[in-house]
Amino acid sequence: MEPDDAPRPAAALVLGAKVLDGGRPSAALERRALHAAWLYREGVVTRIVASGGPPGVRVTEAEAIRRVCLSAGVPDAAILLETEATSTEENIRLARPLLAAEGIGAVWLVTDGFHARRAGFTARRQGVDAEISCPELTGVPLWRRVRTHLRERAALAVYAVRLWRR
Repeated sequence: MEPDDAPRPAAALVLGAKVLDGGRPSAALERRALHAAWLYREGVVTRIVASGGPPGVRVTEAEAIRRVCLSAGVPDAAILLETEATSTEENIRLARPLLAAEGIGAVWLVTDGFHARRAGFTARRQGVDAEISCPELTGVPLWRRVRTHLRERAALAVYAVRLWRR
């Protein structure tokens, strides 16, 4: 089989981000959801897994993702919800049974570029066959980009230390 003939991921796994007061998605969450909707409309994926809790809130991250995708033209039947996750590790781990039930073996992880390295690392550690697909980061001030990159580098280091200690 030629590399270009290899099966491509059939689903987009949208990793959660903050939901604001009133159930409105944060800019990061909306950006990720719209990117997943674009992947669906372009025929890149046939399913979207919206992931994120936390449980017990009025509007979970997954529900906010679902609402954005619906408003962007994705049919409800194409969206799977995982509403319990509170971290990147949980987004991936808790989505695995949903993917398995649908017979989906590979996913596009949809997250922001600054988060992509940790998300990919986490997926590989959990044995998930994943590609990364990031929306374009527009309208974000330079200081915020630098801060988020530094935060993600620290989080990746913490992940590595935790794994090393096991």
